[in-house]
Amino acid sequence: MDTKELKILLHNLKNGDIDLDDAMERLKYLPFEDIGHANIDHHRGLRLGFPEVILGEGKSVGQMEKIIAALLDKGNNILATRLDEGKASKIKEFFPAASYHADARCLTIEQKPIEPRGKGTILVISAGTSDIPVAAEAVVTAQMMGNQVEHLYDVGVAGIHRLLARKELIFAASVIIVVAGMEGALPSVVAGLVGRPVIGVPTSVGYGASFGGIAALLGMLNSCAAGVTVVNIDNGFGAAYAASLMNSEG
Repeated sequence: MDTKELKILLHNLKNGDIDLDDAMERLKYLPFEDIGHANIDHHRGLRLGFPEVILGEGKSVGQMEKIIAALLDKGNNILATRLDEGKASKIKEFFPAASYHADARCLTIEQKPIEPRGKGTILVISAGTSDIPVAAEAVVTAQMMGNQVEHLYDVGVAGIHRLLARKELIFAASVIIVVAGMEGALPSVVAGLVGRPVIGVPTSVGYGASFGGIAALLGMLNSCAAGVTVVNIDNGFGAAYAASLMNSEG
C-alpha cells in the first residue's frame, strides 16, 4: 500500500463507500506479514514510496513464489533482482504476467500502471559492454520506480570520443549513473562535464589487479571531480534507487 492507496481507502471509509470492517481487513497486514520464511514489509510503499524489492539471489523458487504472491495480493507491482534465467522461467510458470529482463537479471510484474515520479531523465552509462548487466539492473529499477530512463553503453575512457559524441544526451539528464569496472575512471570524466548528480557504480569486471571491483571502488571514492557519489560494487539497484530519490518531484 502506498500513500495514494491509503488516501483512497480513508476517503472511501469517510464517505461510507466501505465499512469499518473492510478498512480493517485492508490494514490488517500493516506493517508486515509473517509468511514463515519471510516477513513481508507491506508498509514499505507507504513509508518510502516504493514496495519491497525481492533479492532473488539465495532464495528458492518456492520462497520467491510465496513472497511474490503476498506482495501481489496487496496490489503491489513486483521487482525481483539477481535472478538467473532458469529460476525466472520456473517463476513465470506460476505468474504468466511476469517479464524477465535477461540483461538485467530482473523479473518484473506490472499489475497496475507505473505512475511517473521523476522530474527529469535518469541516464545510465556503462564504460564497457561487460558492465551492462549492472547497468541494465539500474535501468529496470529506475523505470519501475516511475522514471524516464535513457542508457548509453560502451563509452569508456579507452575511447573517450564515444562519450563526447553523445554530449546532448548527457547534458539533458537530471541524474547520471555511471557504471565502470577496471580502474573506474569514467564517473570522474562525466562529473567533470556536467553540473548534475553523478552516481558511480564500480563493477567486478577487470583483470587481476582490479581485485574484483575494489580498484574501481577506490578510484571512484578518490575522484577529484566534485559531485560523485559512490555505491557498492555491482550495486546497480542501489544506484537506481538513490537516483530515483534525487529525481523525485517530492
